[in-house]
Amino acid sequence: MEKILDMQDIVKIYNLGGEEQTVLNNVNLQINRGEFLSVLGPSGSGKTTLMNIIGCLDVPTSGRYILNGNEVEDLDESELSFIRNKEIGFIFQLFQLLPRLSSFENVELPLIYAGYSPKVRKQKTLEILERVGLTDKIKNKPNQLSGGQQQRVAIARAMVTEPTILLADEPTGALDQRTGVQIMDLFSELHAENKTIVMITHDEKIASRGSRIVKILDGQLSEGSYGMEVG
Repeated sequence: MEKILDMQDIVKIYNLGGEEQTVLNNVNLQINRGEFLSVLGPSGSGKTTLMNIIGCLDVPTSGRYILNGNEVEDLDESELSFIRNKEIGFIFQLFQLLPRLSSFENVELPLIYAGYSPKVRKQKTLEILERVGLTDKIKNKPNQLSGGQQQRVAIARAMVTEPTILLADEPTGALDQRTGVQIMDLFSELHAENKTIVMITHDEKIASRGSRIVKILDGQLSEGSYGMEVG
């Protein structure tokens, strides 16, 4: 198996009101290409901080982080921005679509930033919208879409640049149960296509859809699976 993410002894300390707070404590995590990893933990467990470091939105206080061959922990902001654009496809709980843009335009945007030609942008955008089942909604703006459709647009936007990892933060948190199941079915299909997915969640049932679960509590990781602890 090809290892594409390797975190070694990651520590994250914040200084809050003059006091140090350790949010991540010697985290070790390896992810292979094609895995669907669920990171399961309650509010305040450190899972958001871990997500931000995985997504290169934050850097560790100490430790080593290698993402697809790139040593991340010592990069400056411009280098981190480049890695984010190249390696990570973000999927947010509240979709984060631009309200004045159509589905097509929202999905096309990362390709514009990446410097693709108009012809290639159009081809890639149409292909990925077809993949998520929204060919008939390409002209619709977010307020003309259901929550599930908006999340599908967000998933298409995350996938369109073919990133190394799809990083999903509570992707069903703003959806009703039935729609949430449909979105998780889509993630399962993407996993079957060998996409690498890291999903952050507090919901054990949602976490169980991953191929592997790590649990986080008080800034420490442990391997687990649905309904039981392992090791």
